[in-house]
Amino acid sequence: MASNSTKSFLADAGYGEQELDANSALMELDKGLRSGKLGEQCEAVVRFPRLFQKYPFPILINSAFLKLADVFRVGMLGSLASIIPERKNAHHSIRQSLDSHDNVEVEAAVFAAANFSAQSKDFAVGICNKISEMIQGLATPVDLKLKLIPILQHMHHDAILASSARQLLQQLVTSYPSTKMVIVSLHTFTLLAASSLVDTPKQIQLLLQYLKNDPRKAVKRLAIQDLKLLANKTPHTWSRENIQALCECALQTPYDSLKLGMLSVLSTLSGTIAIKHYFSIASGNVGSSPRSSDLVQLAQECCYHNNRGIAAHGVRVLTNITVSCQEKDLLALEQDAVFGLESLLVLCSQDDSPGAQATLKIALNCMVKLAKGRPHLSQSVVETLLTQLHSAQDAARILMCHCLAAIAMQLPVLGDGMLGDLMELYKVIGRSATDKQQELLVSLATVIFVASQKALSAEVKAVIKQQLESVSNGWTVYRIARQASRMGNHDMARELYQSLLTQVASEHFYFWLNSLKEFSHAEQCLTGLQEENYSSALSCIAESLKFYHKGIASLTAASTPLNPLSFQCEFVKLRIDLLQAFSQLICTCNSLKTSPPPAIATTIAMTLGNDLQRCGRISNQMKQSMEEFRSLASRYGDLYQASFDADSATLRNVELQQQSCLLISHAIEALILDPESASFQEYGSTGAAHADSEYERRMMSVYNHVLEEVESLNRKYTPVSYMHTACLCNAIISLLKVPLSFQRYFFQKLQSTSIKLALSPSPRNPAEPIAVQNNQQLALKVEGVVQHGSKPGLFRKIQSVCLNVSSTLQSKSGQDYKIPIDNMTNEMEQRVEPHNDYFSTQFLLNFAILGTHNITVESSVKDANGIVWKTGPRTTIFVKSLEDPYSQQIRLQQQQAQQPLQQQQQRNAYSRF
Repeated sequence: MASNSTKSFLADAGYGEQELDANSALMELDKGLRSGKLGEQCEAVVRFPRLFQKYPFPILINSAFLKLADVFRVGMLGSLASIIPERKNAHHSIRQSLDSHDNVEVEAAVFAAANFSAQSKDFAVGICNKISEMIQGLATPVDLKLKLIPILQHMHHDAILASSARQLLQQLVTSYPSTKMVIVSLHTFTLLAASSLVDTPKQIQLLLQYLKNDPRKAVKRLAIQDLKLLANKTPHTWSRENIQALCECALQTPYDSLKLGMLSVLSTLSGTIAIKHYFSIASGNVGSSPRSSDLVQLAQECCYHNNRGIAAHGVRVLTNITVSCQEKDLLALEQDAVFGLESLLVLCSQDDSPGAQATLKIALNCMVKLAKGRPHLSQSVVETLLTQLHSAQDAARILMCHCLAAIAMQLPVLGDGMLGDLMELYKVIGRSATDKQQELLVSLATVIFVASQKALSAEVKAVIKQQLESVSNGWTVYRIARQASRMGNHDMARELYQSLLTQVASEHFYFWLNSLKEFSHAEQCLTGLQEENYSSALSCIAESLKFYHKGIASLTAASTPLNPLSFQCEFVKLRIDLLQAFSQLICTCNSLKTSPPPAIATTIAMTLGNDLQRCGRISNQMKQSMEEFRSLASRYGDLYQASFDADSATLRNVELQQQSCLLISHAIEALILDPESASFQEYGSTGAAHADSEYERRMMSVYNHVLEEVESLNRKYTPVSYMHTACLCNAIISLLKVPLSFQRYFFQKLQSTSIKLALSPSPRNPAEPIAVQNNQQLALKVEGVVQHGSKPGLFRKIQSVCLNVSSTLQSKSGQDYKIPIDNMTNEMEQRVEPHNDYFSTQFLLNFAILGTHNITVESSVKDANGIVWKTGPRTTIFVKSLEDPYSQQIRLQQQQAQQPLQQQQQRNAYSRF
C-alpha cells in the first residue's frame, strides 16, 4: 500500500514511475531547490505541500521545513527589492539582521541591503550611517567589511549622500592599504562616481595616480579596468592632462598586459569627443600638433607590435585620429594607418584562431571608418582587401566580404572596380560543402549584388547559379535569394526561389517560397518602364498587379496561428494598393486627352465660383487621387507604428514608401488643385539626410528631381495642362523604376516582443457578459506581462505601457432615462512602467445605462526615445448593466399602484360603449 502511494505521488509530481520512499522523494525536491534555474526552484517549492499530504511524518516535515527555511532567508527578501522597494517593515528587518550573531543571516542581510539601496532612496539614506559604523568598527571582521563596502556604490540618490560615501571611501583607501581592501574600495569609488556624475574627474585623477605610483599589478589592472568603464560612460569628462598621463604610463610600462589595457582605454577615448579635447588649443596654451603628440607616438610604436591586440588598438587610435581631425593635414598619419591596417590584415587573415578573428574585426571596422571619413584612401583599402581575399582563410574571407559590402554601400563608385575580382574568386571557391564555404558563398554573393548596383548581367547570373548547383544546399540558396531581394535584384531572386519550391517538405514553406517568387516576378515586370511611354507603364503595372495578387494568396496560405505574417501581408497589400493608385492616376492624366472639358465647363466654373471646374471631370478625379495617396501614407504610418520589433533599415524602407505617397499627393496639390498656396520649404531638405543604402540613395535622388520639376512648373502654366499631367506620370515612372527593396524584417525577426493581458473580473465563457448593477462602478484590473524572444531589447526597449480602455453600448434594455452624458461612455488611458516585465493597473468604469456594453482594452508601448508604438494586443469583454434592486422595487410598486387606475379607466370605457 505504501508502495502504491509513493508511486502515485511521484507520478503526480512528475518523477516518473520509479518506486521511491519518502526520503528519496525529499532528496529529489532538494535537488530542485538547489538548482540554478529559478523555474525549477519554484516548481520544487510548489510540490512540497503534496509531499506533506502523502507523507505526514514529523521527521520528514521538520527536514523539509529546514530546507525551505534555507531558501527563504533574508536573501529572498533582497531579491524582492525591485517589487517592494519602499516597504518599511522590510527595511526594518534588514537593519535588525545586520546586527545578528548568525553569519549566514548577516551575509543575507548585506545582500538585501545592497539591493534595497539601489532601489530606494529612503533606505539608502537610513542605512548609510549604519554601514559606515560597521565598516569603521574594530569588531567587524575584514571579510565582512569587504562585503559591506560595495553597498556604498548605491549611495548616489542625492549629492549629500554621495559626498559622505565618497569621504568614507577616501578614508578607507588611505587607512587600509592591503591589496584586497584597495581594490574593493577603488572599484566601489568608481561605480559611485559613474552613477552620481559629480566627482568623475576626481576619480579619473585618483585612478591615474594609482596606475602610475602603485607597484602592485593587481591594483594597476583594477585601475585600468575602471578607467575603461569611465571612458565608455563619461568620455566628455576626460581632460587633455588625463589622456597625456595615460599615454606616459603606457609608454613607460614594460609589461605588455598593462600596455594592452591602457591602449584599450585610449582606443575607446579616441572614438569620442575626448580626442577633440586632446588636440584642441586651450585658451592661453599652445596646442601641440597631432603628429608630435605622445598619443600619436604611442600609436605608431604599437602598430607593428608582436602582440596582435596591442597592434589592433594602436591602428584603431591612428584611424580615429585621422578621421576625427579633418581640418588638419595628416598625410603621414594616414599612411601609417593604412600600412598598419594592411599588416594586421595579412597577419590575421591567415589565422583561424578566435583571437585573430577578433583582431581582424577591429581592423576591418577601422577600414570601413577610414574609407568613409577619408574617401581618397578608399581605393587603396579596397585593393588591399581584394588582393588578400584570394589567400585568406575562409573565416577571414567572410569578414572581409562584409567589409567590402559596407564600403561599397557607402561609396557605390567603387563597386564596378571590385566586380571582376569578386567573380574570379566566386568561380574558384566552394569546392566543399562545409559550413564556412556555404557562409562564404552567401557573403560573396552579397558583395556582388552590392557592387552590381543595378541589374545583374547574364554572365554574373550564370556564374552564381552554376556554383550554387554544384556545392550549395537549399538553405544557402535561400539566403542568397533573400539578399537578392534586399538589393533589388528581383530577376535573380525569382529564379532562385523557383529552384527551391520542390525542396521543402512543409506546405507552409512551399506557399512562402511561392509568394516570394511571385513578388519578385511582380517587381521584375516594373523594370521595363520607360519615361513618356504611359500606355506601356499601364500594362507593366497591370502585369505586376497580376503576380502580386497571386503572391498575396500564397502568402495568406503560408501564415499560421503561431506565425501570422502580419507585417508581410500588410506590406504587400499596401504595395498592391499603391500600384493601383499609380495606375489610376495615370489613367486620370490620360483622361485629359480622351475626355477633354465640355464647352460649357467655363460657364459651370463661373456659376459655382470654382475656377478649377473649367477643367471638367479631371479636377474631381485629381482630388480623389490626392486623398487616396494621403490615405496610403497614413496606412504606411500605421504599419510603421505597429513594427516595434523591426530593424532600422526596414523602418526606413516603410518611411520611404510613405514619403513616396506624400510626394505624389503634394505634386497633385501643387500642380493642379491649389498652386497658389503650395509650399516647397518643408520638402526641400529631403536630400540633406545621409542615405545608408543604395535604395535610399536612389529614392532620395528621385524625390529631389520630382520636387524640382514640380517647383519649376508651379504657377508657370494654368492648370490643368498636358505639362502638368506629364510631370505627374513621369514622377510615377521614376519612383517605380527604382527596384523595391524587401528588407530584413520581411524575412527575419531578430527581436520579438509581445504583451499578454489578463483582465479581472473575467467571465468563464468569453461570450458571456459580466453582471454589474447600474448604480455601481466596475473596478477593472488589467495585468500584463511583456514577453521577449532570444534577443530582448536588440533594437529598442519598452519604457512604459499605455493602456486605453473604452466602452460602447451594444444593446439597450429597459426604459430610456435622462442620464448625464458623462455617464454614458467610458474612455480612459493610463501609462504604467513594467517591473521585471510585469505591470498592473485599475480602471473604474460606470455603466448607468441598462444593457450590454462592450469593453475594449488596447495596449501600446513607449520606448526610451519617447516614440509610441501600437503593438497591441486588443482585448474585449462584455458587461451587462442590470437595474439595482431598490430602483427595481420602487418601479414595480409604481406599476402596481397604476394598475387599478388603468383597470377602472378600462371598465368606464366599456360601460360607455
